[in-house]
Amino acid sequence: MIELKNVTRRFGDAVAVDRINLTVETGEVCVLVGSSGCGKSTTLRMINRLLPLSEGEILVDGEDITTMNPEQLRLNMGYVIQGTGLFPHWTVARNIAMVPQLLKWPRERIDERVHELLTLLDLDPATHANKYPQQLSGGQAQRVGVARALAADPNILLMDEPFGALDAITRENLQLEMLRIQRQVRKTTVFVTHDIDEALKLATRIAVMDQGRIIQHDTPENILRRPATEFVENLVGKQDRGLKLMSLRNVRDLMQIHPEPRQPEPGAEGLKEDDSLRVALSMMLWQDCHQVLVFNAEGQETGTITRERIIGEGA
Repeated sequence: MIELKNVTRRFGDAVAVDRINLTVETGEVCVLVGSSGCGKSTTLRMINRLLPLSEGEILVDGEDITTMNPEQLRLNMGYVIQGTGLFPHWTVARNIAMVPQLLKWPRERIDERVHELLTLLDLDPATHANKYPQQLSGGQAQRVGVARALAADPNILLMDEPFGALDAITRENLQLEMLRIQRQVRKTTVFVTHDIDEALKLATRIAVMDQGRIIQHDTPENILRRPATEFVENLVGKQDRGLKLMSLRNVRDLMQIHPEPRQPEPGAEGLKEDDSLRVALSMMLWQDCHQVLVFNAEGQETGTITRERIIGEGA
């Protein structure tokens, strides 16, 4: 879907991006991660031609982006930034409808799409459609920013530190929303962050950048197990890589499944099937227990998971 070939970007004599090569497959979430000033946001902005490249070639569906009309190129790319970039004097519904209006969709289709996206992002259309951005919380505004990016059903989603300014709880909730939405809509996504834990959680593949270059491009598991350089090893953390590996797998992977789901006893506590093995182990250590019940999305008890199985096979 997206291919960068020997791409360089200079600002005067300074080289911000230095001869990088990167392929992002259709439906993949590629996360660019690295310290501030490493070139990740510059790389993202070259993909939708907000910044021109100095050398090299960027292809989208095999076509050189410099031969495309930039406005048409961007209409097929949803773009989400930190701080949302919403128009403050427009309602939520009008903000989301911006690109469909530019594409001259019929009014009825636009209204249906706004309703669909607000529902998808867990915002009640009746409550939020006619609000203005300043009437929203930070997390709600960021959800509207994501909805606007998805409005015209683009093939590509570009996200530049979209959750960076949010508090930890809101940020985690939106990360979970992103995972849920990605399972449903399967957009080809390039996501920029400086947070390695966010990268590990969201990525299909991670591109680690340093000083304008990609120094490792691999799956989250391989980045953790086989860091290519000392920089990557320090980025992922030398001491807690085992716990980070546990974050990549769900309770569902190792639980012992009941023959049939059953209704739990009143007040029963446990884990969800989608919880990570890291969360499961943390709960067991906190509660000083060796086995925990597991529930599905409907609240039915579907199995159990043990501490021994997590430690023995989880990593």
